[in-house]
Amino acid sequence: MECRLGCGACCIAPSISSPIPGMPQGKPAGERCVQLDDDNLCKLFGDPRRPKVCGDFVPCEDVCGTDNAHAMWLITELEQCT
Repeated sequence: MECRLGCGACCIAPSISSPIPGMPQGKPAGERCVQLDDDNLCKLFGDPRRPKVCGDFVPCEDVCGTDNAHAMWLITELEQCT
């Protein structure tokens, strides 16, 4: 599955415990990453400062669903289960 550009669910719904430039303590679930631009694109994409967890994320239908809202719901549910 290809990433849906402009979705941003993976940069909002989950918690990220590793440091992110501008968020040295990581980010809590449901909080928008400071590196997500107004078009919901990662400003660190391709940058070595991008957290490994972000680079390791592989979009798939089980997590990303059928549209952006579905992705947000699925990732929020997964976050609450862990």
